[in-house]
Amino acid sequence: MLIGIDVGGTFTDGVLFRDGQIVKSVKKATQEDNLKNSLLQVLDELLLAQDKEQIQRIVLSTTLVTNLLATGRGEKTALVMLPGYGLPHDSYELSGDIYFMKGAVDFRGREIEPLDKGEITELLNWIKDTGVKRIALAAKFANRNNVHEQMLKKRIMEECEGVHVSISSEISGKLNFPRRAATTYFTAMTISEWNRFVDQIEEALKLRGIKAEVQVLKADGGTMPLAASRTKPCETAFSGPAASTMGGSALTRDKLNSVVVDVGGTTTDLSLIISGEPLYASKGAVIEKQLTHVNSFAVRSIPLGGDSVITAQGVQPYRLGPAACFGGEKATVTDAFNIHLNLNLGNVAQSESQLKAIAEELQMDTPSLSARIVEEVSQKLLAEVNDMFRQWENEPAYKVWEVIHQRKFALDRVIGIGAAAPALVPALAALMQVESFVHEYSPVANALGAAVVRPTLSVMLHVDTQSKKYTLDPGGISGTLEKARNFQLDHARAMARQHLHIVGKELGMEDYTDDADFFLEEQFNMIRGWDRTGKLFEVGIQVAPGFIKEYEGVKI
Repeated sequence: MLIGIDVGGTFTDGVLFRDGQIVKSVKKATQEDNLKNSLLQVLDELLLAQDKEQIQRIVLSTTLVTNLLATGRGEKTALVMLPGYGLPHDSYELSGDIYFMKGAVDFRGREIEPLDKGEITELLNWIKDTGVKRIALAAKFANRNNVHEQMLKKRIMEECEGVHVSISSEISGKLNFPRRAATTYFTAMTISEWNRFVDQIEEALKLRGIKAEVQVLKADGGTMPLAASRTKPCETAFSGPAASTMGGSALTRDKLNSVVVDVGGTTTDLSLIISGEPLYASKGAVIEKQLTHVNSFAVRSIPLGGDSVITAQGVQPYRLGPAACFGGEKATVTDAFNIHLNLNLGNVAQSESQLKAIAEELQMDTPSLSARIVEEVSQKLLAEVNDMFRQWENEPAYKVWEVIHQRKFALDRVIGIGAAAPALVPALAALMQVESFVHEYSPVANALGAAVVRPTLSVMLHVDTQSKKYTLDPGGISGTLEKARNFQLDHARAMARQHLHIVGKELGMEDYTDDADFFLEEQFNMIRGWDRTGKLFEVGIQVAPGFIKEYEGVKI
């Protein structure tokens, strides 16, 4: 049995998948102050009359980190940077609290400037004086040699009580220093809250005696072990939108071009599926206007949902509780659609009552107000989708489609995800003059997408033929090349693939390692004088995101 659970800001959804089909689905209101109870309610209903010993895997998706960053609720964090030589300090605009220090290593990982003892003392005093409790440390080329990051982390942990330190070399092994620094900064800002969330998950599972493997859905539609996510919460930054993208793909399983519109209570997430494959953000996820090293689908989250409040000024970008028809105290977008489209949701009289008060203030009747709100919401969504298309047009996969088909990209449909999708998505599709797709499992499609994604794994290899050294991750394996002189890119590929098979076997992923693809292949010549003295190789291979082999879709 496989379980997928999506912890949203409004609802927590769950799906139980067994023997190639969905056995049960559940939707419960999310208790923000008691997430453990929300999880227990979903688990208890899913596992009613089921043997919990048969659970093979649980995959979670959540908007926790996204919401923390979007609302500015993360704790104050300082970014300590060792940029070495190159760009001036004012080129780095990542945080209001940036502390620059000396100390540098070169692109091969050799120390070319040591840390300044006086600066270390000044840093420690600054941390104590400001009272900041979260520090992000980022040094250029620390992915090749993290000696400076480790030394500073050790001193801070020893001398500054209660301070948490995140270092960039443990967050990302990739080049591009500003992106690695930004990823580390957002990690430090959210890591405590994320770990409290993980604690609640583990406690809930322990209370029910569930010992199954637990994974978290990442922003790129892949998964990572729950334990591993404790140090890399930013990998889950767009977990919710990734779940809706995978959910839309799981419901359709065809080669059509689709916009996925996930209408939640608070926000609506947008993504694109091209010829059946989700579109990736080629430059990585953008968090708070900063490019990061988080692999992600090309998604956007907008402050408009089924529970968005309606006032005399129109639709507001916030939520104050459920729709009036479901017991809320304010008129919402759902109430307007309820009246205008005769949806007969909940207590229709309450929708009418709350909307009538606003209509009278505007000297309108309730049906006219409802129609105006429906039009306003549809136009807002249309504008956001059109704006996203302008961004999507710059992605390589989008351009490749146009080259292959020798025509401008053509959209086939809009896929509706979320509880409010049946109300909002058909109206949007009509404006776009394409089909709408809303399935009986659309309200819980995020949980479905999480349940049936396959486990993912990536391996990074770095080779320096001049020093005859190599490193492999995961595992932090390093060694000496036996035949460095004739080492070529093909050899690097073979080493990376072999390590992937070894790690995959240890994790029980043998069925998927043969499907791995290379996502990074870089080769750099090292020159001294007029001669080449060696080469650097960077190779990355991964079991790409997708669905488990036994999943064949749902009945239309």
